[in-house]
Amino acid sequence: MNTSDSERLSSGFLQMGFDPSDDLDTADVVVLNTCVVRQSAEDTATGMLGRLAKARRQSTHRTDQMVAVMGCMVGPEQSDLKRRFPQVDVWARPQQFAPILETAGIRHGLDPEGCLTGAVPVNPHVASFIPIVHGCDKFCTFCIIPYRRGREASRSASEIVREAELMVERGVKDITLLGQNVDSYGHDLRPRMDLADLVERVHEISGLERLRFLTSHPNDMSVRILEAVRDLPKVCENINLPFQAGDDTVLVNMRRGYTRDQFLDKIAQTREMIPGVNLTTDLIVGFPGETDTQFERSLDVLREVEFDKVHVAQYSNREGTFASRKIPDNVDRAVKKARLGMVDELQQIIQTRNNAKLVGKRFDVLVEGSKRDRLHGRNRGDKLIYLDGLSTHDLRGQGVPQPGQTVNVEIVGSSPWSLEAELIGSSARQEKVPVA
Repeated sequence: MNTSDSERLSSGFLQMGFDPSDDLDTADVVVLNTCVVRQSAEDTATGMLGRLAKARRQSTHRTDQMVAVMGCMVGPEQSDLKRRFPQVDVWARPQQFAPILETAGIRHGLDPEGCLTGAVPVNPHVASFIPIVHGCDKFCTFCIIPYRRGREASRSASEIVREAELMVERGVKDITLLGQNVDSYGHDLRPRMDLADLVERVHEISGLERLRFLTSHPNDMSVRILEAVRDLPKVCENINLPFQAGDDTVLVNMRRGYTRDQFLDKIAQTREMIPGVNLTTDLIVGFPGETDTQFERSLDVLREVEFDKVHVAQYSNREGTFASRKIPDNVDRAVKKARLGMVDELQQIIQTRNNAKLVGKRFDVLVEGSKRDRLHGRNRGDKLIYLDGLSTHDLRGQGVPQPGQTVNVEIVGSSPWSLEAELIGSSARQEKVPVA
């Protein structure tokens, strides 16, 4: 979501006449987009603000540099932030681009009119994002997001479809619909609609090749949504379904609203309805009060489901959440770190074994660009695939696939985190096939 917000704000700056800069010291405007889901992320943000303050004090020629902070660090009440960080000129809550663009316009004599609301990225990536619902109504005890991004508010389907059309016109082939709880989309609209309705409408856009959505909540993953993934050719068989903990007592303390068995039933239903579906998940270790036995139940879920990817994090106390007020953070830091390592070790074994099974298989891969000077793309199941023997130096070469092109490959190597493939030929196929 923060990546999407940054792209939109950047587009607003470009439309106003600014150029991007990679140099913090010489930039006229510096915008820090923050995440505070975990303490480490907030520490990174405050560290950067300290660096900017030091640079401003030491500079003899850049006293006019504008510094803005946006994202989840910025809540409704900003007096404490302004006191702690006087070097910041503008504070803006998530998706509130206007204060930043207006202040930058005043400073530099540029008109922000028409650039203020929901700017569609000017030069989007081949695979890009569209926020469709902001905020969250779940109020899990560990999560600060509802307090920073607010209650759920769905965008109109017509606005989203028009934005998707513009992005496709600008070269986007793969769109991910975003929400803190994306499956709750449309519940606040009148007439009421849901994510499946929206997916059906976006699916009809000519030129769009792939469609995804995240992040989901197990309680809102309806049969209709699963049917849309199964039946609509452009919708990828790739679902993120966080379980957060494998023990029922911990789940109650988290206020997740489901039991371990209910979550596993949802996984079974998903796999039955969508053969070959790729499943990813989120997991928190070291939640207050979590015992070794309770943590072991989380490992049991990982062993049973064998997710394609696990986003795991140590519990981080977030001031203002229910847990910070009512549940003492009593799991030792060393224990949290050890549990994180155990999850990483187990998941590496699972991903090594499962990715090795894909060697010799063929997939359609949408070429996205390069990483570490190597061309890469993803299949429908969101597997990162490097094209063997092709680098960014070959991009203009004859017969070399370009970003945005879909090619057919054969997997020739694997690791826990990615796959190696050899190019077979171009492909424009969109038939629904099981993906690994």
